[in-house]
Amino acid sequence: MEANPEVQTDIITLTRFILQEQNKVGASSAIPTGDFTLLLNSLQFAFKFIAHNIRRSTLVNLIGLSGTANSTGDDQKKLDVIGDEIFINAMKASGKVKLVVSEEQEDLIVFEGDGRYAVVCDPIDGSSNLDAGVSVGTIFGVYKLPEGSSGSIKDVLRPGKEMVAAGYTMYGASANLVLSTGNGCNGFTLDDPLGEFILTHPDLKLPDLRSIYSVNEGNSSLWSDNVKNYFKALKFPEDGSKPYSARYIGSMVADVHRTILYGGMFAYPADSKSKKGKLRLLYEGFPMAYIIEQAGGLAINDNGERILDLVPTEIHERSGVWLGSKGEIEKAKKYLLK
Repeated sequence: MEANPEVQTDIITLTRFILQEQNKVGASSAIPTGDFTLLLNSLQFAFKFIAHNIRRSTLVNLIGLSGTANSTGDDQKKLDVIGDEIFINAMKASGKVKLVVSEEQEDLIVFEGDGRYAVVCDPIDGSSNLDAGVSVGTIFGVYKLPEGSSGSIKDVLRPGKEMVAAGYTMYGASANLVLSTGNGCNGFTLDDPLGEFILTHPDLKLPDLRSIYSVNEGNSSLWSDNVKNYFKALKFPEDGSKPYSARYIGSMVADVHRTILYGGMFAYPADSKSKKGKLRLLYEGFPMAYIIEQAGGLAINDNGERILDLVPTEIHERSGVWLGSKGEIEKAKKYLLK
């Protein structure tokens, strides 16, 4: 009997992909052992569980404020609290994680056991948009602990370039996972009936140039003159070329996801109100910068410094963030350094 040509029977699941990558790079990889595959399975479970709760949030009254605030002073949504619990429990259950840093927790969490990884995360980024059904997401990064470490804050106060993996899952019309383990950037989509993340966007690459910018212009009166001049140049080009298109969702995961797929740039600069920036370096800036660089882009702070070279001094440290297509960020850097 002839197979149905419309049914793809040889699909690459996330677990299969990681195992293939593990065999391909072998000992040269920063994560060559099966431990990371087990950690990945726990990450997958967390993403699936969070996606399930988000889809049901209106029906089971999970939208709205929980009456508490997180470590950085933001009011917590009910789903923020649930997402945080899901993520922490999944990392603990993996048996491979020693430390977790979460946006929702004031201090780092240390697990018993011999876990060799530290995971940093924003369990539900963009939750202020949940009531309106806008895409939100989970951002995460993974460090491997140094040999002999029993788990301390020093194990996560390290440059982002020392991460061994990073990514995000965006919960929108579908659940989209973008992941890098230091060997390029790949996108997966959750097939709900199968319960598997399927490789749908292999080897993602940003175009070097694209006339799209994404920034919260509601803060423009608070920006430095250099930042104002840069965005003015995009909107009112002196050479008579077409102005850039503005695309801003207000959910970092969704804005970065669009930037990876279409190109352009995303920025959240520091301003006179948020002098150090708004985005958290360890679990927002680092993972997104890691992903962007693996896709061929650039990520810098307000001083034009490479984000992945920065060394945080506290787990909830903030930073200005500029990331996206290489040519677009290089153009922005010229304005920032004037």
